[in-house]
Amino acid sequence: MLLFTALRPARVALPKSSLQRFCQSSRPSLAAARSNARPATSRSFSNYLVTPKELAEALKHNPPSPIAFDTRVIPLCASWFLPNDPEGRTGIDVFIEKRIPKARFFDLDKVVDKRSPYPHMLPNPKNFAEAMSELGIRRDDTVVVYDSKELGIFSAPRVAWTMKVFGHPKVHILNNFRTWVDEGLPTESGNVWTVECGTYPIPEMDENKVAGYEEVREVASDYNKEGAEGIQILDARSPGRWSGQDPEPREGLPSGHMPGSINIPVNAVLDPETKTFLPADKLREVFTKAGVDPGKPIISSCGTGVTACVIETALEEAQYGVPEKRKVYDGSWTEWAQRVKPSDSLIQETKET
Repeated sequence: MLLFTALRPARVALPKSSLQRFCQSSRPSLAAARSNARPATSRSFSNYLVTPKELAEALKHNPPSPIAFDTRVIPLCASWFLPNDPEGRTGIDVFIEKRIPKARFFDLDKVVDKRSPYPHMLPNPKNFAEAMSELGIRRDDTVVVYDSKELGIFSAPRVAWTMKVFGHPKVHILNNFRTWVDEGLPTESGNVWTVECGTYPIPEMDENKVAGYEEVREVASDYNKEGAEGIQILDARSPGRWSGQDPEPREGLPSGHMPGSINIPVNAVLDPETKTFLPADKLREVFTKAGVDPGKPIISSCGTGVTACVIETALEEAQYGVPEKRKVYDGSWTEWAQRVKPSDSLIQETKET
């Protein structure tokens, strides 16, 4: 019920049974509307990353209408900012300020495992299904997740990855909303109308895409040991945080890195001007230059599991590494730095020369 606190105040205080009645009673006569609806021309995207023009064209043919029989295209805003953002920006603020018409908002701070002491941990399947239901997303919808125009690419890959973990069949990432705005494509502002609630089926979680603390600890502990599998840990944090020279944005958390991890900061895989993902060949150059072996398993990590998914998306776009052997460390550095002990020697620093 918290997902739309800022967007749908009429629903905030309703218990679950009331929400279900509200959703059902708020629907128009769908049977009558659908009987007169013209069949839509279904369109699918050929790539995980979608250009603004591709999305704009798809929205013309497959709009997110509640009466659509065919596959709908749903733009999903996943804007999020670090807690120490110097301008105090929030995802919901920039969503209200400017968004793709009829987009929905995914609150990255709310759709999480609320029992975990660590931020942004994956929700359980039931809570994920409830969030999708409140967003009015159906399992057969094509969802295109996008970021704020201010950051270009940042948190959208995390939301798209989350949907993939829970088996949503068609999910993509817009590359990117900044370019959408620059190209003069339609936007809207202001408060958001009520969306049609639905019943999203409780999915199964693909645990093969997720790395947990114990698995990553074993990898870090075995680094450089004879007979080790050679799993690679890619760290998306800034060079200063990775080296231990700059502080973490969360107070009291030490910086540094896991033994053997490879630092690939987010900016390394993005165009410096547009903040879109680099072309596939350029991404392969980034990973090759960093010494990433595409034949070995890869675990992507970052601060809280958000920008690790930027690296995972870049690997996907570059077709670098075996998809079945790539994972994201859900808890990432925030969990790691709080669970390892100083005596473990599993937080390392690199002194500047």
